[in-house]
Amino acid sequence: MTGLDESATTTAGLAAEGRLRSFVRVRAGGLPGAFWVLWGGSLVNRLGAMVNPFLSLYLTGARHVPVATVGWVLAVGGAGAVISQPLGGFLADRFGRRAALTGGMLANGATLLVLGSARSLPVLIAACFVLGITLDLFRPAAQALVADAVPAADRTRAYGLLLWAVNLGFSIAMVLGGYLAAHGFGLLFWLDAGACTAFGVLVWLAVPETRPALREGSAGGFGTVLRDRVMVAFAGLIVLYAVVFQQAFTTLPLAMTATGMSSGAYGTVMAVNGLVVLAAQPLIGHRLDGRDKSRLLALGFAVAAAGNAVAATATSAVHYGLAVAIATLGEILVFAVTAAVVADLAPPALRGRYNGLIGMAWGTGFLIAPVVGTRLLVVGPTVLWLSCAALSLLAALGQLALAPALRRRAPR
Repeated sequence: MTGLDESATTTAGLAAEGRLRSFVRVRAGGLPGAFWVLWGGSLVNRLGAMVNPFLSLYLTGARHVPVATVGWVLAVGGAGAVISQPLGGFLADRFGRRAALTGGMLANGATLLVLGSARSLPVLIAACFVLGITLDLFRPAAQALVADAVPAADRTRAYGLLLWAVNLGFSIAMVLGGYLAAHGFGLLFWLDAGACTAFGVLVWLAVPETRPALREGSAGGFGTVLRDRVMVAFAGLIVLYAVVFQQAFTTLPLAMTATGMSSGAYGTVMAVNGLVVLAAQPLIGHRLDGRDKSRLLALGFAVAAAGNAVAATATSAVHYGLAVAIATLGEILVFAVTAAVVADLAPPALRGRYNGLIGMAWGTGFLIAPVVGTRLLVVGPTVLWLSCAALSLLAALGQLALAPALRRRAPR
């Protein structure tokens, strides 16, 4: 190789390195260290999160609970989820983000071990209820931590990066979880509990407390949150989407196994969700900052409707995978922008409680989803998925109607 060739090769290498640094800086640069600890902990947690997606299969397969009864057992878990995030939000505002997040993770890990060893139906029901409470107890603290630590202009990007980490772990966990579920469920519970513990301990050791110092008379309670009509209306729209979103974890595995597909096929189809997020979020996440949040949310709800419409005609794992891929594009928008909207609406001293209310909206949707979804599935999968598409479109229209009020509350 001549000196000229070596110089050209070196120049090309430096240019490629510069482009890579620019790619990473635009998408991930400028965010504080506390955020990256939370990002890493979320990744670890989701790598082990194998129980919830396979819970309906665990109940029907390992514990022989009838399908109709499973809907009610999961609904009891949904009732716990309604309590979970308001409680977590109170704890985050009252005792701090670190204590609420770590305590929630440790409680969730202990509950998973109890559920995995349960045999009788009453114990299964009680464990599912407590699991519903502890599953997302950490989430308001995590969302408030991001709002505390990340400037408003970067929050949509930061929440999108968290979604990316969650789905990186989720895509791996679904494939591994599908394999393990086909050979027994015991290890799923131990791995999930271990991941919860690791996340909680990591945050406790490495994340400084970010809760803003309270000025006298500046605090409030859930009454303040509930009097915020814009926030309550927004939470109502999230309930509609949550009912649709949760079908992927309650009725989709039942619909697939009813047509002769295995738990492994379901795990592979759901891994598509994580893979789409991994591929798409780095391409679009940094482009969301500064755009109208209501239009982005309405678009996300509409894309979710399209995914469910495709599922209405699905007859194979590949077809279901396509439906999940489409719906996931909507999910990317909904999850990143929802958290940023709540950060816009919440006073700093009440960020935990505001996130608790939006979490309660998710929990309410998760409570409704298995009861309604399993009954619609009995009528027929086409009815189920078209109903989900209709609910998603209703949420999109509601979001456009709420848009002017949200724009008035957005930070300038």
